[in-house]
Amino acid sequence: MKARRIASVAVVAGLVLAACGSDDDSSSSTEAPAGTEAPAGTEAASGGGGDCVVGVSWNNYQEERWAKQDEPAMKAAIEAGGGSYVSNDAKSSAETQASNMENLISQGANVLVVLAQDGTAVIPAVQSAISQGIPVIAYDRLIEDPGALYLTFDNQLVGEMQAQALFDIQPSGNWVIIKGNSADANADFLRSGAEKVIGDAVAAGDITIVGEDYTDNWDPANAQTTMEQFLTAADNDIQVALVQNDGMAGGAIAALEAQGLAGQVPVSGQDGDFAALNRVALGTQTVDVWKDARELGTAAGEAAIALCGNPDPSAVSGASTFETPGGNELSSIFLEPIPITKDNLDVVVDAGWISTDDLCKGVEAGSVAACP
Repeated sequence: MKARRIASVAVVAGLVLAACGSDDDSSSSTEAPAGTEAPAGTEAASGGGGDCVVGVSWNNYQEERWAKQDEPAMKAAIEAGGGSYVSNDAKSSAETQASNMENLISQGANVLVVLAQDGTAVIPAVQSAISQGIPVIAYDRLIEDPGALYLTFDNQLVGEMQAQALFDIQPSGNWVIIKGNSADANADFLRSGAEKVIGDAVAAGDITIVGEDYTDNWDPANAQTTMEQFLTAADNDIQVALVQNDGMAGGAIAALEAQGLAGQVPVSGQDGDFAALNRVALGTQTVDVWKDARELGTAAGEAAIALCGNPDPSAVSGASTFETPGGNELSSIFLEPIPITKDNLDVVVDAGWISTDDLCKGVEAGSVAACP
C-alpha cells in the first residue's frame, strides 16, 4: 500500500486545536451498555460541544468490537476536542445506512464517520454529504470516493499475518478460505495479503484450496454453515482453515468441534475479540491478528475534529495518498496490526485489552505463559 503505515495514533495527536473550541465538552448521548441494540448516541447532540458535531453511522452495532472498543475511544477523543457525538445503527442494511446518514446531517452533523455496510451502495450518500460541505471519514472499510478520508488498519498486512501464522504450522495440504462480506473491500484486501504468503505454494501444488467463499455480513452462523459444507465435501480432509475474522472463526471452530477436529486444524482470525483470544489460549484458534480498535477510534475522533476546522482530508496529520483498487486516490491513514499467538498473549494483557481471567478461562494453568 502506498499510504504510510503508523503503529499508533501518536502522529494524529495534536489535531484537536481550536477546530471546535467550546468550553462545553458534554455530549447529549447517553452511554448504552455494550451489546445493546443501538449505539450510545442515537439522539441529537443538542447539549453542547461547540460547532463540531460528529455523526457516526455504524453498519452493525452488534459486532463486539464496535460497542466495546471503537465507540468509547472515538467518543472520548471527540469530546476531548470540544465536539459532540451523535450516532445511529444501520443493523446490516445498506438502505438503512443511507437514510441514517441523512438523519445525522439533519441532526446537525458537521462531519460524518461511516463504517460502511456496503462500500459501493453507500457512495451516493457519501457524495451527497461531501457536496454539502460535510467531510466524510471512511472508517475501517473502504469507500471509493476520492473526497473521503480513509482510516483503517493495514488490512492487506492483516491477511499476510493470518496466512503466515498458518503457513508456518502447515505449509501444505488442503486449505479452506472463509472470507468476509463480498461488498466489503476488506475481504479482498485480506485475501490479497494471504496470496502473498501462499500463492507460490498453491501454484506449486503444495497447497490445494478445496473450498473458498465469501460470508454475508461476516456472520458467524453463515461461516459455520460454510465450514460444515467444506468439511462434508472434503470428507473432513482439511488441514488449514484461513478465516478472516474472529466471529467467523468461532463459527468455523464450532463446525470443526462437531467433527472432533477443533485444535487439530489451524484457524486464523482478527479483531482481538475476547472469545477468540481465549480460544488462542485454549489452542483451538492459532492466531488472532489484533487491531487495537481503541487506537482506530481515537484516530477517527481526532481526525473528525480536525476536519471540522479544515474539511480537506489531505490536511489531516499523518494522511498520505493511497491508490484504491478502483483507481481512486484517497487521503488515508493506516495503523499497523499485531499477530497474537500462544507465544505472545501477554501483549494484549499488558495493554489492558483483556484481563487474565477472561483470557485464561478454562485454560490449564501453566499451559500458556500468559496463564500462570
